[in-house]
Parts: sequence; structure tokens; C-alpha cells
Amino acid sequence: MIAMQIDAPHRPLRRVERPMPHPSAGQVLIEISACGVCRTDLHVLDGEIGARYPIIPGHEIVGRVIELGSDADDIAIGQRVGVPWLGHSCGHCPYCAEGRENLCDYPEFTGATRDGGYATHVIADAHFCFALPDSYDDAHAAPLLCAGLIGWRALRLAGEGKRLGIYGFGAAAHIVAQVAVGQGRDVYAFTRSGDIEGQDFARSLGCIWAGASTQPPPVQLDAALLFAPVGALVPLALRAVRKGGRVVCAGIHMSDIPSFPYSELWGERQILSVANLTREDGTSFFKAVAANRVETTIRRYPLEQANQALADLRSGAFVGAAVLTPEMADRSRG
Repeated sequence: MIAMQIDAPHRPLRRVERPMPHPSAGQVLIEISACGVCRTDLHVLDGEIGARYPIIPGHEIVGRVIELGSDADDIAIGQRVGVPWLGHSCGHCPYCAEGRENLCDYPEFTGATRDGGYATHVIADAHFCFALPDSYDDAHAAPLLCAGLIGWRALRLAGEGKRLGIYGFGAAAHIVAQVAVGQGRDVYAFTRSGDIEGQDFARSLGCIWAGASTQPPPVQLDAALLFAPVGALVPLALRAVRKGGRVVCAGIHMSDIPSFPYSELWGERQILSVANLTREDGTSFFKAVAANRVETTIRRYPLEQANQALADLRSGAFVGAAVLTPEMADRSRG
């Protein structure tokens, strides 16, 4: 198999060839057809979250099962599946027992603590492989596996309020905005200052207002979702939400939140974080995107251009999501 590997933090990915792996009990071997490029991959590259190096990043994986381990139930050879960030949970800790495996005490994370999808093949836990809607081709389905799932969990934590703000209009935001609009909500998009292209993109998806993150919205918000990993946005979002409103921090990493007056939190405003996902998040999300006809906007890169894809993500060089296409790798040597 061929993969793009991170040897250590702050080191560029390099192409490696490895022997073909084989699944253990409860696992499957997947031939990858597409893998989304997520901001979390940048956090792994930058050493900002826990990871085991060397590591193959990538956790928005779409492919087909080509080998089954023993006890890999309810999955078949040739089946198309998606593999998300949460790659394994222990099943025994108090959180798993409550159906909150996203908070498992002994988790494994695809592309961070177990090898991920910047490759031609991957081993995955059969219990964390999702069936995908037939209406999406492989590349357009890939961003749903993290950008979509985390956005969905954040939206659910935001509550039922009608006026929703979204800070950081990237891969996750462009998916969850469509779901929220489909639910009948008014969506207000906040981008980097001067990002006219991003603001126009947000309006094209149904957002009723778009502006810079430093601007106040024209109305008080019921809730705000923060996808940009910028702690300074938290006080800005708190000022934008009404009393009783919620600010949901959806990233796995964020720069430090600056101090702010207690009066900006007072009035039963809340700050919440999103941690990973549950399998129920996956099943309910894929029903929601099918019902709301959510479209993903992507830019394709060959697998071996993973470094460029990450650099473009970091600089905000595209709207929507980047997707790696491993079929362009030279498999004849893998």
C-alpha cells in the first residue's frame, strides 16, 4: 500500500510504501477511494493534539471493504463505507455504557492514534464504519465524515433557536449551514475580514447575512457555532447571542480564550464544547443530509499532493473542502 505519512510534528508528509495490512477480529480492510482533508489534520501536523508518530493522517475516509476480520458483523465485502474521526471506543467505561462513546476514556482516533486515510488502504473498526447515502459520489461524500458529523453534533447542541451564527465558514460550516437552512433557521455567516469570496459563498448556500467575524450581526442570535480555532472569537460570539443563548465551540483545538467581563456571560448564556461523535450522530446525520439535499463543494488533490492540500487549507485558498483521491497513486508498487 502507498501512504502519505507524518514522521513527527512540523515535518512535511512523505510518501511511504508499506506491506498490505490484514484485519484483526472486528476489523475490516478498506480500499480507499477518497479522503477529506480536515483542519484537525493540521493540528496533528502541528503537534497541537495528542497523536502517535509516525502516523498516516486522515479521518474522512470513503472506500470499499475488501477483507473482513473475524466477528466483523453486519458488513460485507464490496460494501461502500465511511470511516470517521472516532475509530474505536472501549465499550466498557461509564461513558460508553451511557451511549456517550464520544467521551470514551480509552478511545482511538483515526489519523491520530491509529493510521488514517491519506493512503490507498486502511484498517477500520467495523462498528465505526458508516453506510453512506447513495446520492453522493465518493469524493463528495468524504467531507461528511467529519466536517458534516461535527457540524451536526454542534448544531444539535445549539438547541432549537431560529437565529444561528456560524463563525469560520469552511468545510464544516458550508455543510451545517445547508442543514440549518433546511430546518427553517436564519443563518448568519462570519468569515475572516476581507473574505468577500467566502461571504458570497455563504449567501449562495442560503445564509441571510454574511460579514467579518469582528462585525456584530444585525440581530441578536439564539446560538453561535464556532468552527474557526480562534479563542478570541468566543467573547465576540457571547456578545452576539441573546440572554439564554449558547456558544458552541466545535473544534478539537483552539487558541487561548482571552479574559472577558462576567457580564458578557451573565444572563444564562452558555459556552459548550463538542467532543468527537457517537454512532447515533452518524445515523441521524446521514438521514438529515439526505432529507435536506445537502451538497458538498470540494477541491480534489491527488494523494501525493497532500502537503499542498494542507497548505491551501491553512491559507484559506479554497471554499468548501479539500479531498484527496488515492486512485492517482502508483498502486503498482504498493
